[in-house]
Order: sequence, then structure tokens, then C-alpha cells
Amino acid sequence: MVSKRYLDLKNALIDLIERGQPGDQLPSQRDLCERYAVSHMTTRRAINELTQAGRIDAVAGKGLYIASPKQQAESDPLIGFQEDMAQRGLRASSRILNAERISASPQLAATLATDVDEPLIRLRRLRLTNDQPMAIQDSYLVALFCPDLLTHDLERGSLFQTLRTVYGLNLASGVTTVEALIATKADADLLGLSRPAALLVTEQITYLADGRAIEFVRSVYRADRYRLRMPNASLRGMTGLEMSVWIDARADGVVTVSTSAYTPTVEHQL
Repeated sequence: MVSKRYLDLKNALIDLIERGQPGDQLPSQRDLCERYAVSHMTTRRAINELTQAGRIDAVAGKGLYIASPKQQAESDPLIGFQEDMAQRGLRASSRILNAERISASPQLAATLATDVDEPLIRLRRLRLTNDQPMAIQDSYLVALFCPDLLTHDLERGSLFQTLRTVYGLNLASGVTTVEALIATKADADLLGLSRPAALLVTEQITYLADGRAIEFVRSVYRADRYRLRMPNASLRGMTGLEMSVWIDARADGVVTVSTSAYTPTVEHQL
């Protein structure tokens, strides 16, 4: 049973968050205990729930802060960044940091199941939403399928849409992996982050209908503005429940994995 004191504390924290601005510092756990006459356990529970909900950033050794709103993006390997953000009513844009033809290294050749020294197109872009940095993406495409790709406007246009409409490619499937890292100085500078800062990192291989790989892309998202939702079809089929996996990275380097069906239970400290 949820106690009245717990509800009063949680509602008071929500009120402070809604009246404040992202980055504002909140009272410490000790101050909250004294102010609302609740136990440390009750206070910690309220803080944890609001942290897992993306409302509070709990920074080890510094305190509690109002979190910036996160874009809740669904992991669909066949939807590009621009389409993904447009579905959420956001204006997406890109800045090309590097665009060149390269030869496949042994590692890239293995990833794309092609030959070493196979011609590839490397495209490095800073991705923005409403003119604010959101992600850095490094794409490696097999040049055989899109030989003159670099002649197209890839700052304003969609890469996936260009592959489909200009080259007639059927992007049929993709495999995505997710991890969390602490931002390097170079990544933090590009994304406008103060260090230390957590990042969500995805790596994806996109396949054509015949099973050949066309693209490997590594995307580095700022975790204070990005939350990843991964629908879990296998669990849905086994249990009959509509289940999703949410992946968050907090400012203190803690990554939380949770599902829509029950309370978040897994945390990994970087």
C-alpha cells in the first residue's frame, strides 16, 4: 500500500520540477527527509521513480537536478533520423562533418560481409533537432550500390529516402545493438555537453532484400535528450502482453533498462 507521506513527497517533487527549469538543482535527499518528515527509504523510492521516469538527474557527489525532456525514439532500423524526428513533430537537420570514399578495412569488411579494400562511402554527420545537437552518426555504405551518393544533398535530404528513390534499393531489415558510454572530449564538444556526460550508442547493419549488407552506422546520442524504445515482439508473443524495452543513460553514468510491464529492475554502472 502506498503511504500518504510518500504520495505527498512525490507530488511535491513533481511540482518543483514543473515550476523549475532543466538543470535547476533540487533539494538533497536529507533536506527532503527533514522537510516532509519521511524516511530515507521513502525519499529514495520517490527519487528513484522520478529518475527512472526521466524527470530527475541524480548526479553522484553533486545532487539532484531537473532533467531535460527526452525524445522518446523508437528503434526501427528502417526509419531514418529525419523521418523518426518528423513523426514526433520535430524539425530535423544535419551538418556534414566528413564525406569521402574509402577502402574497407578488415573490420569493416567483416561487418559488411564484403572484401577488404572494397570501395565504401563514409558519411559523418552531426544530427540536430530544432537546431540543437542530438547525435553524431558515422555511416559506411557499400559504394557498389550507390556509386555517386556524394553528389546528392545529404544535409537536407534523407539518406534512406535517397537510397530507395534514387537507387531503387529495397532496405529490408536491420540489426541494431545498443550500449552506453561516457562522452569523449571530441563528442562532448560536438554535442554541446559538459563532461562527464553519458551517451547512448547504437550500431546498426542494414540489409537489402537479398540479404546483402548495404550500410553500417554508429550513432552516438546525448542521453540527456534521447530515450530509446525497443518493442519486444518475442516477449509479446510468449506472454500476450504489449511489452517494450526502454533504455536510458543518466548523467551520473548509470544506464537503466526497463519494460512497460513492470518496475525497472536492471541498472549497469559504467
